[in-house]
Amino acid sequence: MKVLNFGSLNVDYVYQMRSILQPGETQASYSRNVYCGGKGLNQSIALAKAGVPVYHAGLIGEGGEILLDACKESGVNAEYIKKIDGPCGHTIIQVDQNGQNCILLYGGANRMLTEEYIDEVLSHFEKGDILLLQNEVNLLHRIIEKAFEKGMKIILNPSPFDDALEKCDLTKINLFLVNEIEGSQITGGETKPEVILTKIKELYPDASIVLTLGGDGSVYQDKTGIYHQGIYKVKAVDTTAAGDTFTGYFIASILENMPVQEGLKLAAKASAIAVSRPGATASIPLREEVEKGETYFGKKDCTETEGTI
Repeated sequence: MKVLNFGSLNVDYVYQMRSILQPGETQASYSRNVYCGGKGLNQSIALAKAGVPVYHAGLIGEGGEILLDACKESGVNAEYIKKIDGPCGHTIIQVDQNGQNCILLYGGANRMLTEEYIDEVLSHFEKGDILLLQNEVNLLHRIIEKAFEKGMKIILNPSPFDDALEKCDLTKINLFLVNEIEGSQITGGETKPEVILTKIKELYPDASIVLTLGGDGSVYQDKTGIYHQGIYKVKAVDTTAAGDTFTGYFIASILENMPVQEGLKLAAKASAIAVSRPGATASIPLREEVEKGETYFGKKDCTETEGTI
């Protein structure tokens, strides 16, 4: 079984700010740093650092060489990444003194996928292989359709949630990974976590779901029940790749056939460490760091509920 992540690759320009800018406001930043990012690349690197052999597919443009370097350094197989003319995908990220962020995304090369390129990449994968997707590339519906036809298991993080998802047949998804906002959007405006879970189960009865709840931890739901995991408390420096780190490590736990509660715990530890560091891909911890999590936080700093509820 192989794992393919068909997703975005961005150059992130990160500005440290006193506070997130308001309309009409001008503010000097404390610093600017350039990092490798994009939800797709973040999640691939999280998978690789968690110990999963992962292939990444996507397009890069001018200045994208550092993204290929990041794949190489992290152990992500980049043989299906293609370079094209034009600008690379990039973001402008403001990070305030509390570690919260605001992100302006420019798709660039990420929005230039073609049907021919998609078909060529997927021709190297087969039934039972894992496909991880986000919504930062174009033709997402095409990727889902073709992967489903091949019998691949599809995992979707529907972020950012926009009109492109209306073209996608979400009944073909095996696992959803969503935060509270995306959970509300996918269920037509529901806001209570328990209602979001119930609604998604009604809409997509064959799918499992991970719902992340910020400071309230995360919830996993499948046909066997509901599992809750609290957070590990750390001083937040930059939350940019926290969700992507959680995604990569939780998928790794699934591939290792870990019990759900252990997988949630592993992912919670990994994302907590990522929050304590600046940058996107640079903040994602190695598996050995996560397994020595008490170096960063003690068990007393995690609130969790064992088993099903």
